Amino acid sequence: MPQLFPKNANHIARGSLVVLVVLLAVGGLAFDRLQRSPYVTRQTEVFKQPVPFSHDHHVAAMGIECRYCHTTAEQSSFAGIPPTATCMNCHKEVWNDSPTLEPVRASFATGKPLQWTRINDLPDFVYFNHSIHLAKGIGCESCHGRVDKMPLMFQHATLQMEWCLECHRNPEKFVRPREEVYTMGWEPSEDDPSPAELIEEYDIESLTSCSTCHR
Repeated sequence: MPQLFPKNANHIARGSLVVLVVLLAVGGLAFDRLQRSPYVTRQTEVFKQPVPFSHDHHVAAMGIECRYCHTTAEQSSFAGIPPTATCMNCHKEVWNDSPTLEPVRASFATGKPLQWTRINDLPDFVYFNHSIHLAKGIGCESCHGRVDKMPLMFQHATLQMEWCLECHRNPEKFVRPREEVYTMGWEPSEDDPSPAELIEEYDIESLTSCSTCHR
């Protein structure tokens, strides 16, 4: 009976298995990198808004603190989007005839809210509470980045689970005095309590169980 396979068939089969394993490993690595890339996370992507609002101008140049606009950040899970009336507190007098701000004036006149595009948008199966993070001494900058340097707002962090867990596992890297949570570019001084002291004072626990965020 003639031989069905050439003598080197075993070598070919082994080589094919090696190539398959390498391809699977490379494909898995590529998929993992893709899932963490800005293409998927949408980091640094600037979304079109009804009005090109500049945090750089309002926070850095004008010195407006986060709480002036995001009034519910300390009391609720949501930081809140300011009503048009808040904008008009200034813009009745400043740039009150600017074409760029026409949507703001129209919103104020009609009572119809501006439809802002949400930047930091977590999935519906993730629970996040602004108030508890502020109460525990986690600054706005830790999640939102240096908004005072953003002419147009964009997502600073990946918002992926591993990013959240980095803080939950190592809160000492991120905690700051409560009175500094709104300070952009804050750096600890010799007079500030140590992270360990703040963790004890604020009763911070390293919460990493699934139910902490997935409820």
